[in-house]
Amino acid sequence: MSEPWTPRRPTALLVLADGTVIEGDGIGAEGSAVGEVCFNTSLTGYQEILTDPSYARQIVTFTFPHIGNVGANDEDVEDLVPENSVGAVGAVFRAEVSAPSNYRSAGGLDAWLKSRGVVAISGVDTRALTALIRENGMPNAVIAHAPDGVFDRDALLAQAREWSGLVGLDLAKDAASSRTEVWTEGPWNWDRGYGAHENPNYTIVAIDYGTKRNILRLMSGHGARVVIVPPDASAAEILAHKPDGIFLSNGPGDPAATARYAAPVIAELARTGTPIFGICLGHQLLALALGGRTMKMHQGHHGANHPVKDFTTGKVEIVSMNHGFAVDPASLPSTVEQTHVSLFDGTNCGLRVAGQPVFSVQHHPEASPGPQDSHYLFQRFFDLIDEHRATRSAA
Repeated sequence: MSEPWTPRRPTALLVLADGTVIEGDGIGAEGSAVGEVCFNTSLTGYQEILTDPSYARQIVTFTFPHIGNVGANDEDVEDLVPENSVGAVGAVFRAEVSAPSNYRSAGGLDAWLKSRGVVAISGVDTRALTALIRENGMPNAVIAHAPDGVFDRDALLAQAREWSGLVGLDLAKDAASSRTEVWTEGPWNWDRGYGAHENPNYTIVAIDYGTKRNILRLMSGHGARVVIVPPDASAAEILAHKPDGIFLSNGPGDPAATARYAAPVIAELARTGTPIFGICLGHQLLALALGGRTMKMHQGHHGANHPVKDFTTGKVEIVSMNHGFAVDPASLPSTVEQTHVSLFDGTNCGLRVAGQPVFSVQHHPEASPGPQDSHYLFQRFFDLIDEHRATRSAA
């Protein structure tokens, strides 16, 4: 006589703060992690997404069902300080992770997730979870993986409900490098990997709030020697490097919290006339330094298919987005012009200061979703530097 059938225990849970419990199969690191659940609509680039420091304290739900089929490698990691493994704390997948099938793969996604301490769950109805986020906003949650299927569900729910969330949380100092260093690696080339610029023509100081490597690579590719400084570096420390331009990086957390120490420095730098370019968190911090406000978004923007219009050219570009806070355009002073806007929901995606070489964008031009629709922004930055140089020489 056969044994009665018993259902298989789930080996992973996603426990939302509202009490919703989603069961699935655990992969990646064992244990649990608390964070804010968002969804990302990108079809490719999962390794770049999971290592983007802007995703610190977030659990990423991938709407594309097949994640992991191209494996993982060391070249597609984006966080600057890999020993900190800064990035998403959790991941949610629809399908079981398959064996890698790509010539660049150095291993499977499961082992790679374990190496970074990322807890993941597969077998989830990600369409239903995405619909829930769209309706109710990005929830706080705990993701847990236990191979034996034994969980203290009450304790996980309590942890999800007790976590304060991202509002008011400064994460830049956790995501950024704590030391000053020089970046020399250039853009990736087919079959040659990442190059290096041997004769830089510019010095760019990048204030690291949790920067992505590819931003630094593209600036290096424009002939720049990039000096990376910590997020709490003073204006005097930054200007001591005699920068031709200053870059405000992306990063995680609530921009209003980071702005407590970053905004006064940015405001002082803007008064020097040195060209300034900001991306993502850097864009939000620039807006705050100029007198604007930021606000928490309902579901955020996370994906590589977002249409954004550049009012300065009249063109629409397809961009990569990753942010849960946005600049309130109504709060910007009259000296600040809105240059870009999302065609999904009309939120602000760019600004510039009238009469000054200072501008920023909310999206990620280095992420190549277009694939190069937004690369002109780096050229715009270096054009402003050339103009500033010429003005100083004429004087």
